[in-house]
Amino acid sequence: MGSDAGQDNERPVHRVWVAAFQLAATQVSNAEYARFVAATGAAPPPHWHDPDFSNPAQPVVAVSWFDAMAYCDWLSAATGARFRLPTEAEWEHAARAGVEGAEYPWGNAPPQSRPHYATRWLRGPEPVGAGFRNGFGLFDMCENVHEWCSDWYAPDYYAHSPERDPHGPAEGTRRASRGGSWRHHIKVARCSARSSIPPEFHYADYGFRVACDG
Repeated sequence: MGSDAGQDNERPVHRVWVAAFQLAATQVSNAEYARFVAATGAAPPPHWHDPDFSNPAQPVVAVSWFDAMAYCDWLSAATGARFRLPTEAEWEHAARAGVEGAEYPWGNAPPQSRPHYATRWLRGPEPVGAGFRNGFGLFDMCENVHEWCSDWYAPDYYAHSPERDPHGPAEGTRRASRGGSWRHHIKVARCSARSSIPPEFHYADYGFRVACDG
């Protein structure tokens, strides 16, 4: 986990063991989130009716960390399974699809080498499941929207994180997120790249995907 070639918060590179888990193949879509809104009466996120973000197949955006957690709680109650947000360690493992040290879900070739890179994500995220599918069968890892993780964020966490099932610091002011963003200059993030914002923020390039215990 981590990278010696990335930012300081990705160091040191360290080996991590995570228990078996499942991760959704795609980011949560507007269509899926609409069922949650209808069932719970939750307020829809900002940009809900913006044509750049309202396609039912696009990932839901501008959800806060608390919104994402509420969705997981609702889905758990509706299905009887325990849905949650992935940890940073789980997310990075899933993004690399078992290829140790891979920079991106497809290997080490830069994002600009991907087909049609220059003409994608011009006004918003693409429909879920339309991008690259990695070796674990997961779509859009490292691209489309940032994805909330369950962890609190600390830039120096890797220096003292546990070797088995790290879940982030005990407290903090920002929640961790992973993956790239449609509105960044570089649209695809490295598997090890870390980001974070306060959990109450609603950003138009933030979404999430759900995890489930294995």
